Amino acid sequence: MTDPARPAWPKAVLFDLDDTLWPIAPVIAQAELALYAWLQRHAPRVAAGHSVDSLRQARLALLERAPALRLDLGELRRAGLHAAFAEAGEDSAKVAPAMAHFFAARNAVAPYPDVLPGLTRLAGLGRPGRSLLVGSISNGNADLAAIGMAQHFTVSLAAHQLGVAKPDPAIFLAACAALGVAPHEAVYVGDDVLLDVRGAQQAGLRAVWLNRTGSALHLEHGVAPDAICTDFGQLLDWLERTHA
Repeated sequence: MTDPARPAWPKAVLFDLDDTLWPIAPVIAQAELALYAWLQRHAPRVAAGHSVDSLRQARLALLERAPALRLDLGELRRAGLHAAFAEAGEDSAKVAPAMAHFFAARNAVAPYPDVLPGLTRLAGLGRPGRSLLVGSISNGNADLAAIGMAQHFTVSLAAHQLGVAKPDPAIFLAACAALGVAPHEAVYVGDDVLLDVRGAQQAGLRAVWLNRTGSALHLEHGVAPDAICTDFGQLLDWLERTHA
């Protein structure tokens, strides 16, 4: 007999991407160096007037003037390059290949060792007659197809596609709607207590804090994750144990 107080087995598990499935800071740092090297070869007047850091500072200043660009970090970087090219008198047509070069490096991520085996194991956790749906929600601009991981996800939503970003409930609800599940039938997994855990819970999903770094949970945030896991192994064990 089903216990009505016991949460139902989830029909969907949704993931954050950056810093949940792979570390992102070193990737962005390397991508910015790769972009700067491209500028030195193909847009030398831009490179002569800027360093990697000054380009970053110019983007931050642009973001202050146009905060809506926070929803599309790729567009923010593109706009920053257009401004730098105009300032240097470089051909703006070169911005497109510059961005393509950056995105290729930005998507050269290395998943944490537990991720790919974990996604494979997750795919086998469905109930008879119904597989477990897997999706992603991100405020960033990772391209799962370019990364080579798109086959693991039924739905992948990003802030720049919807015009809303985590922790706005709308992006979580949109992902649930795309998967055809109710919010209470989904579990969201992410590394950020406020953007991921609180955001998902406020939208009606259960939420797991994937705390790979062993950070302390700050009580002043008033967030109580449904589970705290250090890796995919613990996450999958929690799913199996809690909803067996």
